[in-house]
Formats: sequence, structure tokens, C-alpha cells
Amino acid sequence: MAKKMLPIALSNRHLHLSQQDIEILFGEGYELNKFKDLSQPGQYAAAEKVDIAGPKGILKGVRVLGPARPSTQIEVSLTDGFILGVTPPVRDSGDIAGSPSVKIIGPKGEVELKEGVIAAARHIHMHTDDAEKFGVVDKQRVKVRTEGDRGVVFENVLVRAHPTFALEMHVDIDEGNAAGVKNGEMVELIVE
Repeated sequence: MAKKMLPIALSNRHLHLSQQDIEILFGEGYELNKFKDLSQPGQYAAAEKVDIAGPKGILKGVRVLGPARPSTQIEVSLTDGFILGVTPPVRDSGDIAGSPSVKIIGPKGEVELKEGVIAAARHIHMHTDDAEKFGVVDKQRVKVRTEGDRGVVFENVLVRAHPTFALEMHVDIDEGNAAGVKNGEMVELIVE
């Protein structure tokens, strides 16, 4: 049986902002400026960056991703959490309830975020056609095997299948570096 292979990408610290928070940080009526497209259709890295301040330290120049979202969410690694002085829970995107608070500092204002700092759980974006080909469904948990000197098997990988998604696994920078993988490398999907 042929292996089920897909590309992996390392996700560095970033944040998604609500339109309300964009306007507080950058000015009334402000629209994000596209820096470059991301692998997921319609998603982009914005030219804008902000600083994030926690109880112990500051992360400077954190990239904003667009477009605007209904609520603000900051995605950092566990290492970033040590710098900030918070413990980000490992969560699926959008699950921010009860997560740590920090301050976001922009050129025109600041936002005291009551919750919203997470370490994004490892996940796979895939088109619904890919899900059918791989024999998986949306919200299923799978394993993914990497190759190389530091090869690992990632457990509890969330499948996110949608007609607008492009095939790619996302891990944070800590996980990717620990496994010795690089952006675009092929990894094996394991369904048990």
C-alpha cells in the first residue's frame, strides 16, 4: 500500500486580529496590507507587526496575519510563553476560552487582551477531496510520521477538512525544530 504523504510547515509566532482591535492598534478605518500570500487560500501575512507584552517580557515585531477575524487570537510556542511569562494552553484554533491575557502594542494604541494566547495544536489543513483520498474526515485525530535523524511520530493531529483548504500540516516552530523538519518536507499520514 502506498504511503499517504503530505507537506509540513512550521508556524512561527503570529496573531489574528479582529477589525476592532486592528483599528485600536493602527488607527480608525485601518485595513491590513498584504505582505505575502500564505498556503491556505485567502490567508496572508500582513505587512503589519506588533509587540506583545506579558508579565515577564515582550515579543517584538510579531507578524499579523489577515484577513481580520471575529476575535483576536495570538499563537505562540511554549518557548515564547516562557519569554512572556504566561503558559499558553495547547488548543485548536479558535478555542481561546480561559487562555492567558497579554497586552498588544501597536503604533497607534494598545489592546489589553483578556484571553487569547494559545500554542496552536498540530493540525492538517486539507481539501475535502484530499480527505476522501486519505480516508479521513473533518475533526478526526491521526498520526504523522517524519523521516530523518530526528524522525518522530506526531500523535493527536487534528484533521481540518474544508472545500477551501489546501493540503498542509502545521506544527509550531518548537515542534518542527525538535523533529528536524523544514517547510515543504513530505511527511506520512497514519490512520489507525
